[in-house]
Amino acid sequence: MNNNSSIAGFRESIQTGIPETLPAAYRYDPDVNHAPKRKKILTPDEEKLALRNALRYFDPKHHELLLAEFKEELDTYGRIYMYRFMPEYEIKARNIADYPAQSQQAAGIMLMIQNNLDHAVAQHPHELITYGGNGAVFSNWAQYLLTMKYLSEMTDEQTLVMYSGHPMGLFPSHKMAPRCVVTNGMMIPNYSKPDDWEKFNALGVTQYGQMTAGSFMYIGPQGIVHGTTITVLNAFRKIKKEPTGNIFVTSGLGGMSGAQPKAGNIAGCITICAEVNPKAVHTRHSQGWVDVVVRNTADLISRVREAQEHMETVSIAFEGNVIHVWEALYDAQIHIAIGSDQTSLHNPWAGGYYPVDLSFEESNHMMSNQPDQFKIEVQKSLRRHVEAINKHTEKGTYFFDYGNAFLLESSRAHADIEGVGKEFRYSSYVQDIMGPMCFDYGFGPFRWVCASNDPEDLKKTDQIATTVLEQLSKEAPKRTQQQMQDNIKWIKGAQENKLVVGSQARILYADTTGRIEIARAFNKAIADGKIGPVVLGRDHHDVSGTDSPYRETSNIYDGSRFTADMAIQNVIGDSFRGATWVSIHNGGGVGWGEVINGGFGMVIDGSKESENKLESMLFWDVNNGIARRNWARNENAVFTIKKAMETNPNLKVTIPNLVSDDLIDKV
Repeated sequence: MNNNSSIAGFRESIQTGIPETLPAAYRYDPDVNHAPKRKKILTPDEEKLALRNALRYFDPKHHELLLAEFKEELDTYGRIYMYRFMPEYEIKARNIADYPAQSQQAAGIMLMIQNNLDHAVAQHPHELITYGGNGAVFSNWAQYLLTMKYLSEMTDEQTLVMYSGHPMGLFPSHKMAPRCVVTNGMMIPNYSKPDDWEKFNALGVTQYGQMTAGSFMYIGPQGIVHGTTITVLNAFRKIKKEPTGNIFVTSGLGGMSGAQPKAGNIAGCITICAEVNPKAVHTRHSQGWVDVVVRNTADLISRVREAQEHMETVSIAFEGNVIHVWEALYDAQIHIAIGSDQTSLHNPWAGGYYPVDLSFEESNHMMSNQPDQFKIEVQKSLRRHVEAINKHTEKGTYFFDYGNAFLLESSRAHADIEGVGKEFRYSSYVQDIMGPMCFDYGFGPFRWVCASNDPEDLKKTDQIATTVLEQLSKEAPKRTQQQMQDNIKWIKGAQENKLVVGSQARILYADTTGRIEIARAFNKAIADGKIGPVVLGRDHHDVSGTDSPYRETSNIYDGSRFTADMAIQNVIGDSFRGATWVSIHNGGGVGWGEVINGGFGMVIDGSKESENKLESMLFWDVNNGIARRNWARNENAVFTIKKAMETNPNLKVTIPNLVSDDLIDKV
């Protein structure tokens, strides 16, 4: 089959949507990394409701056959994935021109959806889960098929409405409106506990979209490499040690956590990253994201001593439980400079964290068949985990929470994690590093995707971004020069570090001015025919889109960190300032019910209209968060918002008045 006929077949398949004739039955592929079985949580009547809900996607003539099939899926996996309807074509980011579409913006959304489900990108691709153990793009394959069909038909005067993975339909709107509005998991607060999520997800009426998973803006582990690199570099700066020859210990290689060894290599330290899932270890090693694999603590100790002796920059994957790493290094009297953890503890009972005394297989069996006992084992393991970390920190290790709910779940397990004069013994990376050093200044994970899918376009955008940053750094305030130089170093080394997994994408920590100027330069390059269209977006570890009291907004100390006004305002504001699509989620990297996330995507095409949109929307998307951080009395944010008001006279933000500590202490 030639390429043209292949593209024609691909387009036809998308335009078909849910087929009239049933595809062949699904054959389980053991080589794919599958999601663990979810615990049985539905009553018999609720199971019938789940089946009724699933079958409404299909013509009644197919109901009898599909009923038995979906019942088996529900019994076997705890969810109805509709495996039979998984497309035969390879799901991956393509050239935007390959998608059947009446709207280029809609084609951009299709590209990003497929990138999220690429086998090289997604954690559990057959279960439509991109990362984090349960960060889903859709709940089932019928939703995928129907969404892609709608997007192929959409005009620039329609908006696709997405309810937790379900495409509610195309609604009339207008050219300046978003082409897609996404909500995920927006439960009534009293029904937003973990078991509520399990139940309503099993019923097929809601899903946990994480953020960049369910809003189609994930770009593979690169997305967190940059943030982790900055965090690791600044952690070493904080303890006044050079990375070279010093050890960084952490865990998790399955989803975004797979970025950690690559980040450690870029920072220049010795990274030890533990992972219990052999498939995840193999994937990251085969991708070149981790250098060495060891499977027992004796080999680990030997390899670490060798690396220290030669002042080597190396990343080591330990195939096993990280608790054994912490304990073995302590017994061997090997000093750990910095430590963290990036297992998916926002999802502790369903595959996010594996107890030390159980094998990977035993854990997967217990979490679905003995969930109460599994919870006991997880909490017992967390207590031992914290005990091992505490021994190292008493000897000078700097430990930080990476926003995965490690501290939160450890406290709930009654581990020895309570702080003196503060909530926890250890700070989150946002409290100590990212919040005051990046977010308060407006620096966060701006990202872009070259919609041509051409690596040459990515090289050109890297060069454009470098030129812009170098120019901006000449005029940047002294207090943000370190951030500027770190970012220039990052983007200059991006090609060499081979960060692309899936789409031709890049991430770069940039402030308001940086994002606008880089995007404006991209738009001009598109207009001049130098590159194809570009999709702009960001991660949720950012300044403005996320209200997360134990991560993104953990350095808010005025009592408002448990409010979610900022995220809601952010997505509403983005929607009428030019975003191509917007999303709002209950949940993110710290878990269901623990955070509200707002996100966006924007397709720019070289037009004046694109330039107007990007200037308006990006300015708001960042400064909304800086304004909130300013009102929380964050010194660096007060400085930053005052600078923003100087650049734009239409911006008028309420500045806090500071009260004397001596005066307050008299009360």
